[in-house]
Amino acid sequence: MDTIYWIIPGKLSNSFANSLKKAAENYNQYNHLVIKKFTDIIDLRDKKIVFAIELDECGFNIPLGEILLKLKERGEDSLSDSKAVIIIHSPNELFTKNTARRIVFLANLLGCRFPGHPVVEATSNLSNLATWQKIYDMSLEKIYQKQIQELIGKLIMERLTIIKHPKILVLHSSSFKTSNTLMLWRMVKDNLRGENLRELHVENGTVVDCRGCSYRTCIHYSEEKSCFYGGIMVKEILPAIEEADCTLWLCPNYNDAVSAKLMAVINRLSVLYKRVKFWDKSLFSIIVSGNSGSDCVAEQLLGALNINKGFRLPPYFALMATANDPGAIRKVQGIEKEAERFAQNMRKEIKK
Repeated sequence: MDTIYWIIPGKLSNSFANSLKKAAENYNQYNHLVIKKFTDIIDLRDKKIVFAIELDECGFNIPLGEILLKLKERGEDSLSDSKAVIIIHSPNELFTKNTARRIVFLANLLGCRFPGHPVVEATSNLSNLATWQKIYDMSLEKIYQKQIQELIGKLIMERLTIIKHPKILVLHSSSFKTSNTLMLWRMVKDNLRGENLRELHVENGTVVDCRGCSYRTCIHYSEEKSCFYGGIMVKEILPAIEEADCTLWLCPNYNDAVSAKLMAVINRLSVLYKRVKFWDKSLFSIIVSGNSGSDCVAEQLLGALNINKGFRLPPYFALMATANDPGAIRKVQGIEKEAERFAQNMRKEIKK
């Protein structure tokens, strides 16, 4: 009998505890093992994991940090071949997204994969679920319980197979002459010879940010395979993303954030998202920071594309490095070996 491993650190409110109990009861054909503190941790490789996290008023859960630290101390493969989802509750309207991104990022560094849309969040009084009442004629509590059931079902039922000849789309907006990010990409590319690669350069002024059309208007453009602004997004980028099995985002760190041009591409994905599910599309990234902050960019990227838009997140999705002056990436110790390892992981983890 398969086992679901529940990481439930710290004290729980009665409402959150009851929600988790109901969820487990609907999957009583599985064993359920609960991990409450770091001393409970067993071998969590090749496991199905649910992070069920209740935050305090400041957005903290101290026992969760202790568990993640203990896993980190066990090595970079302590969650290898595992898959996880997250249920997270806050006593106010803040902190759920930020904490979820951090959990995904840290677990991914340890080898954990996440399906698309891996998070169910509940803010104070379930107010964040109000928009779902436009779709379901249900109470907020029932919508919350429905989403939890579907999330655990996704964790249990998903079966992945390697795509033998994947179509890999590489997106960037950097200068070929000076970009350490592109130099690192070339190292990775040398180890992906024979793969079906397509590179798109998002140039200045070619992609206008999302207009914020109404839901109906966006649906209309989606059905027409178009968008309000048209241009290169409609002619090249959206069709390329739809066709690709994997997207690789080349992200220099701009003030601890994804560059405006690439962020505009992400914002404009909504019109495609209305028509195409991204669950079978793998997400990877190469991130280079001049000083620090690659984790900020990685979390922004996985938040937008894995948590929100539903791209699947393979283990070790981001290759991160620090290099300031043009060409400095070539002097980073062991960087070519890291590039080779990243390319090998891509080949192994582009799945559907």
